[in-house]
Amino acid sequence: MSVTSFQTQVYTLVQQIPEGRITTYGALSKALNSSPQAIGGALRSNPFAPEIPCHRCIASSGFIGGYKGVWKEIPSSPNQDSKLKLLAEEGVRFDEHGHLIDKSRLWDDFNLDKL
Repeated sequence: MSVTSFQTQVYTLVQQIPEGRITTYGALSKALNSSPQAIGGALRSNPFAPEIPCHRCIASSGFIGGYKGVWKEIPSSPNQDSKLKLLAEEGVRFDEHGHLIDKSRLWDDFNLDKL
C-alpha cells in the first residue's frame, strides 16, 4: 500500500507516542502545521494499525474521538470500543461518556527532527 508524504509524516509522529500516553488531533496538526481534519484523514486510512498506534490520538476536548473512520457519541461503535479497549490495556481510562479521565496522560513532545 502506498502512502503520501503527509501520511508518512503523521505516522512518524504517531509512532513516537509512548504506550500509556495519548495526544490530540490538534497537537499533531500544530506540529505539522496542518489541520486536525487532515490528521484525522491520515489516521483514518492508516494501513499499519496498531503498529502505527493511531488509537493513541483523541479529540482536543478529551473525547475518545474516532477510530478506523467511525466517529460517534458514546455509546460507541464497535471501532470505538476497540480503541477504548486498546487504550485501557495501556492504562488510559475514559469515563462513561468517552472523555479522558487523567489529563496527565496527554503527550505532545514530538521530535520533528525525525521527519
